[in-house]
Amino acid sequence: MTRRSRRQRRIVLVLAVAVVLGLFLPLVLPLFTAVAAAAPASTTAAPASTTAAPASTAAGRPAATAADPADPDAPLVVIGTTGLRWEDLSALATPNLWELTGGGAAANLVVRSVRSTTCPADGWLALSAGRRAADVPMEDYGTCRRLQNVGEDGTVPAWQTYLDAAANDAYDATPGLLGDLLVSTGTPSLAVGPGAAVALATTDGTVAGDHAFAFANPERLGHQVAANLPGHTLAVVDVGSVRDRNRPLVGAESLAREPMPEPDPSETPSPSPGEAWLLRSPARSQQVAGIDQRIGAVLTAVRETTPDATVLVVSLADSGTRSMMQLAVADGPALGEVPAEGALLDSRSTRQPGMVQSTDLTPTMLAWLGIDGPAGLVGAPLRVEPDGLSGAARAAHLQDVSDHAVAVRPVKGPFHSALVVVNLLLYAAVTVGLNRKNLDRAADWLGRRESHTARRAVAALRSRRPATALRAVRAVAVAVGAIPVASYLANMLPWWRAPSPGVVVLSATALIAAAISAVAVLGPWRRSILGPVAVVSGLTTVVLAVDVLTGATLQLSSLMGVEPQVGGRFYGFNNSSFSLFAAATILVATCVADPLVRKGRGALAAAVVGAIGLVAVVLDGAPTIGADFGGPPALVPGFLVLALLAAGIRLTWQRIVVVLGVTGVLAASFSVIDWLRPPSERSHLGRFVETVLDGGLWSVVGRKVAQNLTNLFGSTLTFLAIGGIVVVVVLLTRPLRNAARRGQNDSYGWLVGGGAVGRIDADVPMLRPAVLSLAVTFTIAFLANDSGIVLPAIGISLAVPLLVSVLAGWLLARGEPAQTSVPPSSVRVPGESDASPADVTEASDQAR
Repeated sequence: MTRRSRRQRRIVLVLAVAVVLGLFLPLVLPLFTAVAAAAPASTTAAPASTTAAPASTAAGRPAATAADPADPDAPLVVIGTTGLRWEDLSALATPNLWELTGGGAAANLVVRSVRSTTCPADGWLALSAGRRAADVPMEDYGTCRRLQNVGEDGTVPAWQTYLDAAANDAYDATPGLLGDLLVSTGTPSLAVGPGAAVALATTDGTVAGDHAFAFANPERLGHQVAANLPGHTLAVVDVGSVRDRNRPLVGAESLAREPMPEPDPSETPSPSPGEAWLLRSPARSQQVAGIDQRIGAVLTAVRETTPDATVLVVSLADSGTRSMMQLAVADGPALGEVPAEGALLDSRSTRQPGMVQSTDLTPTMLAWLGIDGPAGLVGAPLRVEPDGLSGAARAAHLQDVSDHAVAVRPVKGPFHSALVVVNLLLYAAVTVGLNRKNLDRAADWLGRRESHTARRAVAALRSRRPATALRAVRAVAVAVGAIPVASYLANMLPWWRAPSPGVVVLSATALIAAAISAVAVLGPWRRSILGPVAVVSGLTTVVLAVDVLTGATLQLSSLMGVEPQVGGRFYGFNNSSFSLFAAATILVATCVADPLVRKGRGALAAAVVGAIGLVAVVLDGAPTIGADFGGPPALVPGFLVLALLAAGIRLTWQRIVVVLGVTGVLAASFSVIDWLRPPSERSHLGRFVETVLDGGLWSVVGRKVAQNLTNLFGSTLTFLAIGGIVVVVVLLTRPLRNAARRGQNDSYGWLVGGGAVGRIDADVPMLRPAVLSLAVTFTIAFLANDSGIVLPAIGISLAVPLLVSVLAGWLLARGEPAQTSVPPSSVRVPGESDASPADVTEASDQAR
């Protein structure tokens, strides 16, 4: 065995260990966290059990624990409504809710259901099932079914249609789950009103426990609650709905005969000034005032009959066709310690203080009632997060968060369209605009005009000074590549508070991208071909890494981030952020490894790539950080390919198959390991194994394939992906080969200024490995993720412009005699044979 073979074996062994650690650590770290958290809990449990007096909160209330069964003298009272948002609250218009907010814990409630907007029945069904569930659609988009009062026998009207709708949806919801748990545990419950009856119904459609009529008159409603609440550990009260104008609640005769096509939320037009006025019309304020009066009557009845009760007020659905976050506020001993000035509500499902989901409510109710919930619940119990704000400041903060989420929706579509157009224009400028024949044709056409401007344009087009054009291309390409990270940095500004928020955020993004480009192309690193790439990709990596480590606040309601009201991902790496992070880290590793490879230190270069890849995989896949378990299976092969090529190990098809096979086996193995953990601690990998064992594999695969195809054929990002691939594979490599063979006689030969083009991968040996690594990563991401084409398209929006800047910088270095040029490298190109670059070029030309 030669010395080189032994070195390659050692490199492969090190990389294999890095792969195992990269996939193993994200699953092992939470176990150590859980053990560390359990130790203090076990040590404090014993003293608590020996103390006769109950623990008191800061407000002097006994603190209940989730493990304690509920006491009828300290019941849980859930007051539900729909269409009520924080912008509706004020000290004068809603005094009861305003007072409750001043001393309780509050949050924005994400009520996203099966469809883009949530009807009242959908919200109450989510409370019943603990998952997204919905009523059947109405004939007219934007209308919702009016809930009917239960019969004397406790049967919920239209219950079978709710079951049928849940069976046809893809969220595996079981309406009646909460009611069945109450019956099985013998928990006495009370449902007041039609929505409450839906929430507490069992799977056979009968209300679990007692039920009562909900009067619209606040005084009569208060008497009804006061008379029926004693003796029940859970009471749910429906106090009515707030609806927008022309968005009424209709009867069952308006049910759709066929499923109605739902408008794309991203394409739903913003409300006109008239419609916006309707959202705040006097009719709405009157509805809100009536809701607040009924809530006040229920609160008074609860305080008089059961002063130790815990109250949870939630708005469970939208008021019309605009999806918006709703109101949630709670107060009482079940919350534990709540500061006297109040606090925010939080949940493990969002990890965003002041933002919770409707699917968190069912686990919360079960935890506060001391009932063990099933493993299928997707939410998590609410918890208190002190914020140090007064009640008024807290309400203003929550309204500001909601305004931010609403303001970004109409801007995201134009931004992504502009991103696609800008990238395609850059690709066209490089491949078509720099073609000498095209420039001469344009000069001939303009030469027929007599204006001074036309003559100046002709002179510029006929100029054979490529340095100016190449510097412009390099600066513009770097600026385009900086747009994604600039969009995240722009979210640090309170742009949504401006009179024209869309103009402000788009302008801020463009200015920040221009500033980053100026720093990248004017700094001392500009003399390096990869210098600007290192600046932009390094900044992108740092911004995304710091953001995900600090709670992913830059991603929320950002141009390339997530919309909270959609109810998707609230923490970690979302799809766009993962694509940018993957592309940026691969480019950073390329920039760091390239000088080492040129110095002949391939082993060290491979080690550096492996270290960067390991950090990237842990940041992306760790449940407490990136929480993106679909990312490592794409990142690991990409970095493995990059490291192998940096070490000088040729990448054959057999090795590619081995890399992908090992990654697949490891990913499947850790899915099983995750499944072996307790149900409450499983990630979506373990839940996927459970789905496979339950026979639901093909439904999951079918849903993901359908979503992937929808994105592939229905998104403008497809054009961005295709354009980027064409530029890299076809339109850049072939012209350079032709210029190398024909020199100044070629359409692109003028760019080298009379010098020999040579080979770019000889002067930048890690360029081709970087392209292959990016291709491997995003091909796997495209195939394995239901977002499909979105992932490679977003990654291309960063990577391809920066690759264009590398090309422009290399041509500048090669074509200007006065400039310090890059000497032809004597280092063997990673993955190539030992033949010289000239020999390889000559052999390639002879083969053609």
